[in-house]
Amino acid sequence: MTRPFACLAALLLLAAPAAAQEKPPLRWGTDEEGGAPYIYRDKDQKRVGYEVDIVAALEKELGRQIVFKQYSFDSLIPGLDNDDFDFAMNGLEVTEARKAETRFTKPYYIYRQQMVARVDEQRFRSWAEFRADPALTVGTMDGTEAAERLTDALGQGRVRSFPSPLEAYADLKVGNVDAVVMDLPIAIAYARPDPDLKYVGLPFWKSTYAVAVRPDNGALADEFDAAFKRLLEKGTLQDIYQRWGLWNADQLDLLVIYGLVPARLLPTVPDEEADQYLGVREGWPLSSYLPLLLGGMVVTIQLAVASFALAVFLGLLVALGRLYGPPWLKALCLGYVEFFRGIPVLLLLFFLYFGILPLLEPVGVPWAIKSVGLSPAFVMATLGLGLNYAAYEAEIYRAGIGSIPVGQWEAAASLGMKNDVAFRRVILPQAMRTILPPMTGDFVALFKDTSIASMIAVYELNKEYQILAKSSLKFLEIGLITAVLYLVLSVPLGYLSRYLEAKWANEEK
Repeated sequence: MTRPFACLAALLLLAAPAAAQEKPPLRWGTDEEGGAPYIYRDKDQKRVGYEVDIVAALEKELGRQIVFKQYSFDSLIPGLDNDDFDFAMNGLEVTEARKAETRFTKPYYIYRQQMVARVDEQRFRSWAEFRADPALTVGTMDGTEAAERLTDALGQGRVRSFPSPLEAYADLKVGNVDAVVMDLPIAIAYARPDPDLKYVGLPFWKSTYAVAVRPDNGALADEFDAAFKRLLEKGTLQDIYQRWGLWNADQLDLLVIYGLVPARLLPTVPDEEADQYLGVREGWPLSSYLPLLLGGMVVTIQLAVASFALAVFLGLLVALGRLYGPPWLKALCLGYVEFFRGIPVLLLLFFLYFGILPLLEPVGVPWAIKSVGLSPAFVMATLGLGLNYAAYEAEIYRAGIGSIPVGQWEAAASLGMKNDVAFRRVILPQAMRTILPPMTGDFVALFKDTSIASMIAVYELNKEYQILAKSSLKFLEIGLITAVLYLVLSVPLGYLSRYLEAKWANEEK
């Protein structure tokens, strides 16, 4: 009896160290909205991308399961500090500002910036020629190293930032910017396959991607460094990069960084302009960014007024159709209200800008819009917000007009007024007293909803705040000023509404 128990005890003792040494899964913070070629979903809703392949290889090298955790790209570093995940890997550029907040591993990819222009562009043939022409504007992604370096090189007035490559290259194709400069992997994924676009000049400004971990987790950083070194030695990293079309001579520098090859053995890779980047810009006095916020405020006012005017006009027509139209028109107006109240404004804007506008290019609609000095993005935003808010305005007007007693119509008819005259002079003025308060509330809400238009490259107030805050890291200071500007727009409307209500109430007495 003692021998079986002894064997069992021995097995338990042998198993205990193995269980103790088993490490928990690593949580990988990344944003799959970042798109190709980093991490995105294919048609089967499977996560793909070269970083997905690298993480799969790291799992084997580290001997640990790695669990995906979706996280907004802008919040990756704060999320890491909050222990929401163990490491961040999402094309994170190693900048001085980020190094001050977190710890990076050794680089796993070396990239440069690539300029892209329309295929028929003849005004410049290199970054140096583009830089020398002050009339040219460039697009890039906001919050990136490219945005900071382009602003340093060209000044804020020549740089336009976008939330994603899709918007940037779309605006380039319709002529809203003259060129786009982004990380070479992005250009490979989005611009190279597009027949309407072309590379301009050589890549420039060499930088690196690395894995970010918490500053107090140096052991994990060392594990990653050792794993990346083994992946380089085996050729696994090169295989992944070649599979995604990302391998180039710059990646040979990784062999030097990891001590696998002396630097003197590597060839020199040409660079369009190898100037020194100084990191995050210092200073940022109020005078440097307040004019930009005020410019964004003007665009917000223009967009809100134009879209609300459209909403008032359409809303009144829909309300009258529901109240006095034939059955088929009532059904059609009801369908309009339910449809536009039931879909998100952002979805509508994307549908109009990325779906409908390209279909109108063959008949010259974008060109016609630009020929009168308007931006296609601004026009589509006005249309989208106007269509959406018209559905809400229609219900407000219907309720206000419907609240007027039938006797008012009869009294007007007894005075010899026709229906249209009675409506304009008797019914609508009385209904306005009921309509005005919720109508004013909608206008205030529209001022805030104009921020959604930044998703299709409309540079309104909120968009300017995002760009300036990400460039300067003054989120609190610039955010408070932006909030004050929004209040300057909305608070007077509330006072005006209350003044008119009080005035009309006194007139009734």
